[in-house]
Amino acid sequence: MAYDIIVIGSGPGGYVAAIRAAQLGFKVAVVEKESLGGICLNWGCIPTKALLKSASVFENFTHAADYGIVASDFKVDFGAVIKRSRGAADKMSKGVQFLMKKNKIDVIMGMGKLTSGKDVEVTAADGSVAVHQARHIILATGARSRQLPNLPQDGKKVIGYREAMSLPQQPRSIIVVGSGAIGVEFAYFYNSIGAKVTVVEFMPRIVPVEDEDVSKELERSFRKKGITVMTNSSVEKVDASGEGVKATVKTATGEIILEADVLLSAVGIAPNIEGIGLEALNIKTEKGKVAVDKYYKTSVDGVYAIGDITPGQALAHVASKGAVICVEAIAFKEGKYKHMPEPMDYGNIPGCTYCSPEIASVGMTEKQARDAGYEIKVGKFPLSASGKAVGAGATEGFVKVIFDAKYGEWLGTHSIGYNVTETIAETVVARKLETTWEEVLNSVHPHPTISEAVKDAVEAALGEAIHL
Repeated sequence: MAYDIIVIGSGPGGYVAAIRAAQLGFKVAVVEKESLGGICLNWGCIPTKALLKSASVFENFTHAADYGIVASDFKVDFGAVIKRSRGAADKMSKGVQFLMKKNKIDVIMGMGKLTSGKDVEVTAADGSVAVHQARHIILATGARSRQLPNLPQDGKKVIGYREAMSLPQQPRSIIVVGSGAIGVEFAYFYNSIGAKVTVVEFMPRIVPVEDEDVSKELERSFRKKGITVMTNSSVEKVDASGEGVKATVKTATGEIILEADVLLSAVGIAPNIEGIGLEALNIKTEKGKVAVDKYYKTSVDGVYAIGDITPGQALAHVASKGAVICVEAIAFKEGKYKHMPEPMDYGNIPGCTYCSPEIASVGMTEKQARDAGYEIKVGKFPLSASGKAVGAGATEGFVKVIFDAKYGEWLGTHSIGYNVTETIAETVVARKLETTWEEVLNSVHPHPTISEAVKDAVEAALGEAIHL
């Protein structure tokens, strides 16, 4: 059957591309090798949040006395925690199935790849092969756990994020290699339910892409929770021949041996660009990713790529927005949409990390702003002064805002603490609208909320703090 658009991959880039294309009147098919929703819905964003919620609930029980509640004889049922997480993933995947039917999108199960004629060859689980034609093909094949030569994953003792959310039994101890979002989320989860956790980070600070103040605050919080944090350190080799694992770690003062039940390799992700037929069409790649223009067209007419296999932040919301831009650009050229879409602004992409305390940021860090030559105003509001945070018993962290001193341009926001992932959108929208501090302070923020800490931080930047 011939289609207008075939999308290879059904993650937050692929399924969104398919739905938007169907809305615009295209005949669409999606090719998926495993489960609708891709890694995000099945083995990433959604099930990890379910795990983290279970950890948070257990933490609340352990601190129940702080809230005037008497709780006793409670424990973690690790199997039930995992089951709940998998149930959340299954529910979301079924939701995507519903959306495919609702939008009359054909779902073709199997491994898809481009052929020399720009057709899509799909190999099903039983080995049968079918070829499908489309005028436009969108590659949305996502990414997988990055594997280092000295950290070969066996899926049992040396694992990636996928195995970390479905272990058969609760580990007593775990070494987490890498302190990006994946690493610190799992470090928090396993620590909260009673495991001895050690985080090993090659860079001088954890969550190294964040503002330096955020990194310091998270490390302070983690150490307070009993998590061992090792920076400027690298795992040189792993011995998994015994009952657990032994990791040889190179530090600034020499090598040490760490022992644990399990080692989680959380050193990033690798784009899935192998085996999808790029070579058959000589599609250009750069630094291991598919090269695209601002509308996600590859070097070959009629073939597009979105999400983690393209340059830019490897985030679900980036993939989804890129999907819409890509499809609307195709639709405009075919007279199905009113104008060319606005390209993605990669400088205004929010990042969220869901450990506890949460981290949320967008725009320039303080160092980046200074290095770019800006004269800046910086405001920092501690959540210990927030009425909502005090009432919730979650006073760790702060909201930090950075403005250009000359024109009042909002350069960035970096926050760590209770529910800050729900507040970062204010900065994203404000920066998009080229808002200055005046508009922020002239907008009434609700009280008591964590969101008003953003306003308080802006006041602090101007030397007008009311609540400090």
